[in-house]
Amino acid sequence: MVRSTPLFGPKRRVTFSLPVDTPEGPVSVVGSFNDWTPGIHELVPRRDGTRTVTVILPPGTHRFRYLASGGHWFDDLDAQRVDGDSAITIAG
Repeated sequence: MVRSTPLFGPKRRVTFSLPVDTPEGPVSVVGSFNDWTPGIHELVPRRDGTRTVTVILPPGTHRFRYLASGGHWFDDLDAQRVDGDSAITIAG
């Protein structure tokens, strides 16, 4: 799940969240906003078993996927789709 909240100016705080039943081991959100580099935005386990990471994003359409250990890529099933990837659009 992706949740977006406004900040001052056009940027938004975007929180990427995964449910309890996601692959074990480290999981990163990897996308156009971090040059598709694994490990920069690793999701952090929470007490309730979910995992989250928050990223500040400027206006635009940002494509992303999740990358788990062992090279396992997966999508956010609730996100919009752009060219086969999950995406979030931040209005300007």
